[in-house]
Amino acid sequence: MKKIILTGVDGNLGSVAASQLMKLTKKENLIFCGYSTEILDTYTKQGIETRQTDFNTLDGLADKFNNGEVLALISMPFVGKKRQQAHKNVIDAAKEAGVKKIIYTSLVNAADLNNPSIEKIDHAFTEEYIKKSGLDYIFLRNSQYAEAMITNYFTFVHQGSNLQNNQGDGKMAYISRKDCAKAVAYALLADDLHHKVLNINGKQLMTISDFIEIGNKETGNHVKYQFISDEENYAIFDTMGVPRTTEGKFKKDSEAPFSSEGMVTFGKAIRENKMANFTKDFEYLTGDKPISVQDMFENSQNFQIGQRHSLDK
Repeated sequence: MKKIILTGVDGNLGSVAASQLMKLTKKENLIFCGYSTEILDTYTKQGIETRQTDFNTLDGLADKFNNGEVLALISMPFVGKKRQQAHKNVIDAAKEAGVKKIIYTSLVNAADLNNPSIEKIDHAFTEEYIKKSGLDYIFLRNSQYAEAMITNYFTFVHQGSNLQNNQGDGKMAYISRKDCAKAVAYALLADDLHHKVLNINGKQLMTISDFIEIGNKETGNHVKYQFISDEENYAIFDTMGVPRTTEGKFKKDSEAPFSSEGMVTFGKAIRENKMANFTKDFEYLTGDKPISVQDMFENSQNFQIGQRHSLDK
């Protein structure tokens, strides 16, 4: 029997998707892939077939995808040509191995040429490459993780200062990373969906000021929002020791485990309302409503962005 392949099970999103899949289908239907042999061993002990993978090389990669029918490619955490090549390697190897369908975690409004997010370039490249490959696909275009902004909110709480960024009055339907992971699991099992683009959005569109107001109401804090320019936003991240690109060095336990180029251009995209997508695609796919920002703040200890798990840049 052909199997379901989930990659990136050693990452933040992939680990939650793995837990969801184990609830939705039998273990013998699954193959889990990741870079960390230590984490893969934990799944092996639970009766899951595991395969260690390195997407930076095509050599031997197709063998890791043998006997797979559908594969989830969770986008790599580095940005630029290296990520594009890694994604290309996965797609080429999957096709060679006989995989029929790719589930890809993309970004809201990835196809918009005027979207200024540096991240969206890699997502647009990957979507187009999958289309040209001739493989079936589901693209899950995720909104921004609410966890990133909840962690950011508490950073400014601890500093006793205004929350400053470059988003302005732009809107975003913030979604939990847990829901994005759930969408991956359900998409892998969606035999009736073919050549689909789904927008995985949160429960409601809101500005960052709305987001902060919800946080204040649920936590009793009194954070205020202060708009700053793109360059001022870069300066804040520079002071925090956040690298400009994913080629830089990331601090352990950083409250901003992303490159500042990615975050600032993402904020600009939000400000220009390039991320203001709002659909019911998540509910259509999973049958559930997304977790609200209110619920996430109420249980904020469970909705933090966490560490950068990648052993690669």
